[in-house]
Amino acid sequence: MAIPTRDQVEALIAAPVTAIEPLSGGASSATYAVDAQRGDGTPWPLILQCAATGSVPEGGLPRADQARLQQIAFQAGLPVAEVVRVLTPEDGLGEGFIMARLPGEALAPKWLKLPDYALARAGLTSQCAAVLAHLHRLPLADAAGLKLPRGSTAEALARMFANYRRFGVDSPVFDLAFAWLQARLENRPATTIVHGDFRSGNFLVAPDGLVAVLDWELAHLGDGHEDLGWLCCNAWRFGLWDRPVGGFGQREELYAAYEAAGGAPVNRDRAAWWEMFGTLKWGIACLQLGDDHVSGRLRTVERAAIGRRVSEVELDLMHLLKFGSL
Repeated sequence: MAIPTRDQVEALIAAPVTAIEPLSGGASSATYAVDAQRGDGTPWPLILQCAATGSVPEGGLPRADQARLQQIAFQAGLPVAEVVRVLTPEDGLGEGFIMARLPGEALAPKWLKLPDYALARAGLTSQCAAVLAHLHRLPLADAAGLKLPRGSTAEALARMFANYRRFGVDSPVFDLAFAWLQARLENRPATTIVHGDFRSGNFLVAPDGLVAVLDWELAHLGDGHEDLGWLCCNAWRFGLWDRPVGGFGQREELYAAYEAAGGAPVNRDRAAWWEMFGTLKWGIACLQLGDDHVSGRLRTVERAAIGRRVSEVELDLMHLLKFGSL
């Protein structure tokens, strides 16, 4: 999509804009840093985030509802950027919203490896655990009216398998992982607000710790163990394979901190099930993004490159199947 113009953004926020800069980000979003000025002339740093294709992919949370959920989290005291403006069809920019731009580093390889972030890494496991414990305690009534996808554990597995089959790809490793999950399925109803993409790469980090949790577009109602398992998937360790919690911590430390912060008792077997589920889910997402490029729906180098990572996920799954952990 074309870069939004200053006139378009100024009309949205009723304030002068001095610069709009495209940012690197997730494959599903087009993100821009906006430099604006408040009425008193002070700087007003903002972020404009739109769906990369102009609309949200099937199964995703509509951007207006994503903005509302993010604001609910903000008002509940979670580390989230405050929402300033939700886009409407009349704005001509597709689905999206404008939020405060907070200081910090979003690129995980930087804050995971640079010496300047050593203090942040030391405290991130407990901070992430506290955020998830708080999120998972939010009453479902707070999200009433939002189009949050929901479903039992069995329904989530069935949806993922159907999504896999529609690509017409046969991966023996994926098939074996699905069989492993099905054999150990503990079907549970959707009782918790789940972030859905809580992992390194979706955190804004300062040298002294976590600033904000980003990208709520995959939020849904489900099992809180899903967020715990997803955070531990190897894809989000960025090469720091011996620190399973996002490349910075250990599982038992995460579970203990989650419970200490008021989260429900962690079932280790269920957390491991969701880690396998999450690893397989990422593999299918790689298939999806590669298919986006090959089909011509959204031809980008990023999608093509991620599509080639299916083989990496197969290796991760084989390791989980053999050893039970990574």
